[in-house]
This record gives sequence, structure tokens and C-alpha cells, in this order.
Amino acid sequence: MTTAPNPASGSTAAGWTAWRREAAALAAIGVPMGLTQLVQFSINTVDVLMIGRLGPEPLAAAALGLVVIYALFLLGFGPAMAVSPLVSQALGADPDNHDDARRSVRMCLWLIIGAFPVLSAVFLFTEELALALGQPAAVARLAEPYVLAYAPGLPFALGVLVLRNFLASIERANAPLVFIIVTTALNALLNYLLIYGNWGLPRMELVGAGLASAISNAVGFLALVVYIDVEKTAKRFRLFAEFLTPDWDRFREVARLAWPIGLTMVFEGALFNAAVLLMGRIGVDEMAAYQVAVNVAALAFMMPLGLSMAGAVRVGLKAGARDVAGVRRAAAASMFACSTAIMAFAVPMLLAPYLIAGLYLDAGDPANGAVIALVASFLPIAAAFALFDATQVAANQALRGLKDVRMPMIITGFSYWVIGFPTSAVLGLMTPLGASGVWWGLLAGLASASLLLSGRLWLITRAAPAAPPGARASAAG
Repeated sequence: MTTAPNPASGSTAAGWTAWRREAAALAAIGVPMGLTQLVQFSINTVDVLMIGRLGPEPLAAAALGLVVIYALFLLGFGPAMAVSPLVSQALGADPDNHDDARRSVRMCLWLIIGAFPVLSAVFLFTEELALALGQPAAVARLAEPYVLAYAPGLPFALGVLVLRNFLASIERANAPLVFIIVTTALNALLNYLLIYGNWGLPRMELVGAGLASAISNAVGFLALVVYIDVEKTAKRFRLFAEFLTPDWDRFREVARLAWPIGLTMVFEGALFNAAVLLMGRIGVDEMAAYQVAVNVAALAFMMPLGLSMAGAVRVGLKAGARDVAGVRRAAAASMFACSTAIMAFAVPMLLAPYLIAGLYLDAGDPANGAVIALVASFLPIAAAFALFDATQVAANQALRGLKDVRMPMIITGFSYWVIGFPTSAVLGLMTPLGASGVWWGLLAGLASASLLLSGRLWLITRAAPAAPPGARASAAG
């Protein structure tokens, strides 16, 4: 007697196979991208660790300087992030469409090069801006030279992001990891030489840290350019051929995607930077402690950020191929991977805050005691919002893979500036919570963004299943 095959069982097996394949594809590009993001961010971590040895005041000045630097850096994030949906959707529709991918990358780089001189004029007024915002005069005076030394490397840092996202879209995510490890080691060496004046070089302190970062970013970009020009798959795209030839139609398309992405990043980044200013009104120790704690939180965020960027690539590829079920799988896999990854960092932040604080500041120096205690009080709150941070970035990047960028911009603006910052200001400046209240406000903003962006993603991927997701999302964007 024969048994009839069970269609439901076959369907379930096929479904599990599809999920396993998606998880493997996400991991193949997501793990290298996450590690690359983690190592690249460690350039800043190395700066903070080495500047921290100079004392709380230089550390506070570095925190203030990074507020100015990253406000403009995040505006440039738009073109860098626009590469993923443009290239991945084009290759999802036609894997041999090298020309379309080249046009997108070239115009993303054009937009960064064109915008930077205009935006960077703000750097010349760092001290005046800091004083106008009520920051301590000594800290403001130290911050401006640091910013001016750091600034020339920013276009190169953004260019690295553009090229990394291109390489991820063609499944070549391992090479950037190698280059970033080398440039991070270079940054540490240059910090050692220029901050402290070793090997006969002048002691430049904060200015030396800024120059070290600028040089490292430039070297990293040039290394990727050379790699793309010689690597077997990447060189087929002839990425830098006719680089000076304008493509205004694609430039406008990049700009339409880039400005909402950039503004979204500014909304989020400016929230954390504005918290520096709130801490500056509370005290120098609180400001220095915030810089350490937010550096730890940001370091924890890097792996989920890299995984989410890979998620955007996977969603874009499926959207370009008009695979609606594949879009849903890619988005869900990215959300799960990001949430899981951040827990590896959040748990130590919760359980060993004093140990982590001691890595940044000399625990044997009594002058650092107050700052270390503040860092230890901040880290458990930062661990609490880590899960919200991971889910919001996964949802946001998946929406970008669908070219849905304007509504997420509105959601983040509302979450961070209608909920997050006012809560931080009220709790930090008007209640006994003080500096800890600022962190609770950040938690409120991230929780709102996580819930609203996840809801938006669920609605877009569940509505009208017969419609091509890339087409719907492009219209929405």
C-alpha cells in the first residue's frame, strides 16, 4: 500500500529551505559588513581611549568636536546609503547590468564631493558655535583645532561607505574588512606618534588625533579604489571609467533618495550629539562620562548596523527580482539577526559597567573616580535601549532596500525630536535624575522609532502581496 505525498509537508520543507538559504546569504555579506563596521568605528574608539589618557577636559573637547563632525558626516550618509537600493535593485532585475550600477556609484561619489566644501564651512566656527550653545570655554577652545584636523578625512570616510556598499551588492564584502583592519592599525600607530609625540615627532594631543583619523580614512579609500580596479568581479563594472562625465538623470535620482536618508541619519545622530550639549550644561565630568558611555553604546551598535546594511542589500535584490515572499524573508531575517547580535554587547554593558569604564579611564587616578562612577551608572541604561536600537536600524535599512525613505524620515524626526530630546532635556535639566535622565530620554526616543518603523515595514511587506514590492516602495519613496 502506497502513501500519498503530503503537499503541506513538502511546502513546509521548501519553506524551511528558503529560510536557511536567506539566512546563509545574509550571513555571507552581513557578518563581514558587521565586522567591518565594528572595526571602522574602532578608529574613533581608539581615539577616545588614547585621548582619555590626556584627562577629562581633552576627552570632553573630543566629544564636543565629534558633535560638529558627525552632524555633517551624517548628512553625507545619504548618498553612501543610497548606493545599496540603487545597485541591488538593478542587479536583482538583471545581474549583468554593470552600466546601471556604475552610474549610481559614480553619482553618489559626485554628490559627496560636491556637498562637502559647502557643508564643511561650519567647521571654521566650532568654538563660536560651542560657546553660543553654553559649553565650557576651555572645552570649546580645544575642540576647534581637533575638528579642523579631522575634517579633511570625512569625504574619504564617506567614499569608503559608498564603495563598501557597492562591494556588498556584488557579494564582495570580505575585502573591506581586511582594508579596515589595516587602516585601524595605522590610525592607532599615528595616534601613538602624534598625540603623545613619540619617535621624535611633536606632541600634538587632540590635533594629532584628528590628523591620524584623517590620514587613515584617506588611505582606506584609496586602498578600496585600487582593489575595485583589479578584483575579478568588481573590475567588470569599470567603476571609475569616465568618472568626470556627468549623468544628471542619475544624479537627481540619487539626490531624491539621499536627502531623506541623510536627514533621517541627522535626526538620529543629532539626538545623541545634542545629549552631549545637555551634559555640558550639567558638568564637565558628566560630559566626559557621556562620551565614554555613548562610545560603548555606539560600538555595540556597529555589528547590527552592518547586518542591517546587508539586509538592505538582500531586500533590494529581492525587490528588483519582484520576489515578494523573498522581500519578507530578507526583512525578517535581518530583524532577527540584528536583535540577536546586539545582545552580545548589551549583556556585558549591564553586568560589568565598572570594568568597561576602566578600559577608557585610568581607575588608579583619583581624578577619574567621579567620571568612572558616572559611566558605570549610564551603561545599564544604554544596555536597556540596545534592543530598540537594533530593531529600529534593521527596519529602517529594510525600508531603504525598498526605496521607502520619506515616511521613515518623518517617523525618526518625530521619535527623536518630539519624544526623545524633550524627554532628555526635561529629565536631565529639571529633575533629580540629572545626567541619568538624559539617557532615559534617549531610551524613549529609540523605543518610539523601533515600534513605528517596524510597524511601517510590516504594513509595506504585507499589503497588496501581488504588487512588486520594489515598485510600491519606490513610489512611496
